[in-house]
Amino acid sequence: MEQSRTRRAVPVVLAVAALAFAGWAGWSWWSAAHDESRQFAVDRSAVVDAAQQDLVRMNTLDYRKVDEGMKSWLDVSTGTLHEQLAKTTDDGKKQLAQAKTVTSAKLLDSAVTALDQRAGTARLIASVEVEVTPETGDKVTKRNRFQAELTRTDQGWKLSALAAVPAGGV
Repeated sequence: MEQSRTRRAVPVVLAVAALAFAGWAGWSWWSAAHDESRQFAVDRSAVVDAAQQDLVRMNTLDYRKVDEGMKSWLDVSTGTLHEQLAKTTDDGKKQLAQAKTVTSAKLLDSAVTALDQRAGTARLIASVEVEVTPETGDKVTKRNRFQAELTRTDQGWKLSALAAVPAGGV
């Protein structure tokens, strides 16, 4: 009689254990999917990735391909910055071409200083190395610091403001 009770109890204990495990697994999955700190890290990483690519593009220009460079700048910008770039006149483009320089950039470092997930805005500081190659003369390497603002768009994060940061100030 003792064995039959044990045989009947084993399936009940296993069912309760399986149900408890299923409940714990479901809660863990839901909790991970709704973890705000995890989503913040994902958004921060997306901001950094976008800003790194966009800052390089905004600091790269070949005087022989000004229209192509301007299009590239427009592609990575939004808001006020995009509007300002779109207003570049033919004289402004001519000045870029007359400078007869090719610039290429490399991002050295960056950090997100503010991120508002609800508003879809972020602020970032970055250090960019720009190699300036004139048509004649020696190549010059410059290091620039920027403060950038980004806005989340349907196409991802884009630059909405960009300003040079003078040495000694942030």
